[in-house]
Order: sequence, then structure tokens, then C-alpha cells
Amino acid sequence: MNAVDICNVHKSFPGPWGRGSSGVYAVKGVSLSIPPGGVYGLIGPNGSGKSTIMKMLVGLLAPHEGSCCVYGLPATAAANRREIGYLPENPYFYKFLTGEETLRFYGRLCGLGGKALRARVEELLELVGLQDAAKRRLGGYSKGMLQRIGLAQALVQRPRLLVLDEPTAGVDPIGSRLIRDIIMDIKRSGLTVFLCSHLLEQVQEVCDRVGILYQGNLIAEGSMAELTNDTHTQEVLLREPSAELLCRIRELAGEAYLGDAPARRSLEAVFLAGIRAKAEELGSTPPRG
Repeated sequence: MNAVDICNVHKSFPGPWGRGSSGVYAVKGVSLSIPPGGVYGLIGPNGSGKSTIMKMLVGLLAPHEGSCCVYGLPATAAANRREIGYLPENPYFYKFLTGEETLRFYGRLCGLGGKALRARVEELLELVGLQDAAKRRLGGYSKGMLQRIGLAQALVQRPRLLVLDEPTAGVDPIGSRLIRDIIMDIKRSGLTVFLCSHLLEQVQEVCDRVGILYQGNLIAEGSMAELTNDTHTQEVLLREPSAELLCRIRELAGEAYLGDAPARRSLEAVFLAGIRAKAEELGSTPPRG
């Protein structure tokens, strides 16, 4: 059973003059499946429909057509509330609470209490590296620290699916790296992670599969190897080659020749090429870069 099944989902919003006017389509017939375990990344420009898909998946929005299922149940099913942990792009927290109090608050909302809750709070603070800031009020937290406490609250009920909407938005490079390392730890624990991000290098580093959205369309989807393979070029790997060896690479390499493999394009190149092609198909102006 897949962790996520999104089947032919359409979602539109009313136009500027209300329901009687022409609506704006945010998602147009998107279908994708995510097997349990691993990390799935969704990338695309602003307004491409990433957040809309995530909100439908966690039950905050309902699709006009199609279906969103989590572990075989509709995304809106009450039974899925314990299965999904969600960190929105701009989470809101009570700034007068400490980090520890925040996690205890969310733990109680999820039905935890007593020793089990105290142990879970300590475990999560250690996971996100905020043990030393546990007694500090959130009003004194940096953006990166707030994102990490957001990750912790999304994990408090031990969900099977973690949904992260721009988890490193507005975070400095150091904080972004910390969050990336936390996601890798979560991945190793066997949890399924579904995230969207503008940081393509980060997506390429942590994700097993990626989908590319443009104007509500899923224009490319596959494993990282499938998306970044470049069949028109070839890489040759050499161990400390000499100048002479470089001149006659295939004839003289000998034991220094390690083999060859298809060269890989960067995820950014795949991303921009896919969007340019779709923009030309739609007759719109492709983005720069």
C-alpha cells in the first residue's frame, strides 16, 4: 500500500469577481504515488500549485475533482489525523510558551500525557537540537529554531507521513543545513516525508523521487537518477591520472581506469528545461535562468 495516492486532482479558486467569474486553476489533473519510506520532493515556481496539493493532502482543502488518499484512506478521513504530521510554510506558535511547553501542548492535543509525553518531548528536543533552548520562550527563537520546533511538533504523535511545506523558507544556510540533517535522520527511521522546497540543491540531496510542477501541471516525475541522467554524454572516472594518461585515456588507463557511467545533469537544469518546454507549449513567457 502506498503512503500517498493522488489521482487526477483538480483544484480551482474563484476569480476576482466571485464565483460567477472565471476561476483560477491551481492544480490541473495531477496524479502521483509515494511508496512508504523515503523522501518525495515537489518543486516548482511560486504559484505552481505545490502548497495547494499539500493542503489537499492534509485535509485543509478539498479537490473539485479527483482524490487524495493517505495509506488507503481519503485525506479527509478522521483516522488519518494521527497518520499525518504537517509543518506549513509559515507556522504560528504562541510566543509566550517555551520550546518544551510548546511540545507538551501539542502532545496533549494528540492525547499524550504523563511519563510518555515527557519522554517524547525530551526525545524530540534532542532530535531537532534544541535541548539547550527548551526553557527559552519562542519569542526569542530565531527563524531556524522556530522551523525546528515546528518539525518537532509535526512529529509529536509519531505519524507515518510527514508533510513539509518549504521547511527551510527564510532560514540561513546553517539553519537550513541543520534542518536537512534532521530530515535525513527522519528518513533513516523509515518515516515517509513529502516536502516542497525552492532549494533545488537541498531537494537533490535528500529526496529519492521528485515531481516538477508548472502552472498546476505535473510536467516531470521520477527518481533522482531518472531525472538527472544525461544519455548524450559519458563520464570517465580516473584515479590520480597523469598528463600522459589523460592524452590516451582509453588505451593507456590500465588499472587507473575505474569505469564509465552516464553523466548527470543538475536538478536545476532538469527543472528549468522542463518549465521552458511547458511554457513554450502553453504560449507563455518562460522564466529567466
